[in-house]
Amino acid sequence: MSTPEALLLSTYFLVLFLLTLYGAHRYVITMQYYRLRKPFEPLRFYSEDELPRVTVQLPVFNEKYVLERLVKAVSEIDYPRDRLEIQILDDSTDDTQELGRQLAQNYQAKGFDIAHIHRVDRTGYKAGALEAGLHVAKGQLVAVFDADFLPPKDFLRKTVHAFTDPKIGMAQVRWEHINRDYSFLTRSQALFLDGHFVLEHAARFLSGRFFNFNGTAGIWRRECIQEAGGWQHDTITEDLDLSYRAQLAGWRFVYLPDVVAPAELPVEMNAFRTQQHRWAKGSIETARKLLGRVLKSDLPFSIKSEAIYHLTGNLSYLLIVILALLLPVSIWIRVQHNWHYTLIADVPFLVGGTLSLMLFYVCSQKEIGGPWIRRGALVPFALAVGIGISLNNCKAVLEALFGHKSEFTRTPKYNVTSKKDNWKAKLYRGHKTWLPYVELLFGLYFTVAVVLTFYNQIFSALPFLVMFQAGYLYVALSSILQRR
Repeated sequence: MSTPEALLLSTYFLVLFLLTLYGAHRYVITMQYYRLRKPFEPLRFYSEDELPRVTVQLPVFNEKYVLERLVKAVSEIDYPRDRLEIQILDDSTDDTQELGRQLAQNYQAKGFDIAHIHRVDRTGYKAGALEAGLHVAKGQLVAVFDADFLPPKDFLRKTVHAFTDPKIGMAQVRWEHINRDYSFLTRSQALFLDGHFVLEHAARFLSGRFFNFNGTAGIWRRECIQEAGGWQHDTITEDLDLSYRAQLAGWRFVYLPDVVAPAELPVEMNAFRTQQHRWAKGSIETARKLLGRVLKSDLPFSIKSEAIYHLTGNLSYLLIVILALLLPVSIWIRVQHNWHYTLIADVPFLVGGTLSLMLFYVCSQKEIGGPWIRRGALVPFALAVGIGISLNNCKAVLEALFGHKSEFTRTPKYNVTSKKDNWKAKLYRGHKTWLPYVELLFGLYFTVAVVLTFYNQIFSALPFLVMFQAGYLYVALSSILQRR
């Protein structure tokens, strides 16, 4: 074997090993969830006269299709009106700003304490809007809802009592999905998010590890935000950044999985790309900013180790892209040297990493209930989507690692809740990029690999090659066709 071949195989197995470590962490999360799960009980309950004043912040940017729906849902929250303030934090550059202004006037006439705050200067993007609203907010507690959410009527009744404990700084609730069954893409997204909210958040909270506010469907103690340094915009995941700063300052967070806030999932692939790019890049930016502080602190090892997995988890997309390039090559090298028997060494890594993810997502569906077996059967196909989006997220990770700054790009929302709704005639679109054509090349690369592997009867590798092939082709073709 030549030196380049040896280096390629060594790199391939190192990447496999690292991905297996990230995959094994899913087993740990799942076991912690089942070992520790129990309902949260507040320290005590506020009496009706004690209920604190709450400001509900609604950060929006060009959300003409969903803003009215959002404001209506917030106005129907069951809470004393004299202790409820609503802020429409509007950075819009289209006619959404006029709609927001009109909605505020209409609800003011109905007796609501509601303000439309429009910024011409979008400095800080969402973080800047939240910080601007906080300066004039009246509430001791601050709830945040993005434009695609529909807060339940009992949201405040079920969350404010957590703050009877003066050490609690934030309470996050679970997301649900009003258009889960709209398409294969939305069903896949729902699986990914369910794993995060049902198992990951719960396991971290119950085991005393750090977890994060998800940017929406949560409620903060105003004092906690201010003491942690306020909303900052040097990362594009201001929610994750503030969460870690607050917990480093000694504040405790609460996760309330029994309180559910429905939201609309992106129905267009390019919108999904935009969202994934922002989340992946922001998490690595936050790791660069805060992971060193976490590791240098006197926090327990369990918190530090979980923070490493949490903040660096998106590095796995970089590893997946490297694996995608090397998997067919590694097979071909060994075939050329008649080392077919060594291919069995790949199986424990490939299967182990894949099974950990399948178990993780199937368990999350079982915990939610409903047709969990039917939803769980979708997991292998959803994992292919995760592979297909890896180039998009790898680009985001590399931008963060090299300090390349980009603006906060919001995810378009269309008010699509059922299959009869049509998003194609609406104005907003996800950010266009050249990556789909690279993904298409990756898909063709794996198509050739599948044919050659089948011809050489290396059947153990075929399921994984097909998963890569299908994932890249699906994401690439969907992106190209939907943006026409």
